[in-house]
Amino acid sequence: MPTTDPERRLRDIIQNINRIRVHVAGMNAATFGASAIAQDAVERCFGRISEAAVKLGTYMDGRYPAIPWVDVRSLGNVLRHEYDDVDEELVWGMIETDLEPLRVACETEIRRLASSASTG
Repeated sequence: MPTTDPERRLRDIIQNINRIRVHVAGMNAATFGASAIAQDAVERCFGRISEAAVKLGTYMDGRYPAIPWVDVRSLGNVLRHEYDDVDEELVWGMIETDLEPLRVACETEIRRLASSASTG
């Protein structure tokens, strides 16, 4: 069921992006690939990001079409059910390329919601 509080879910996504950044601070692809603890922590955060996106439903799809929201929502299923096929290089690539645009979209929407609330 979609959330009635999209700002909360957007903040959940941002919080877990921040946690991922902490978990991988100072790492590169090789050190991340060698750290089962970092991989597990990052995958857990990606699972939370995915669940928050599921709770948002299609709310963000049309507003921020550059973000692959369907993929974000389905990531949790991949991590839970296809865990043996999760490739740490792919996860590292997501960290390097996908997190920042996702953060920007979420922060932009939070600002838009705040602006709408103050004018409406």
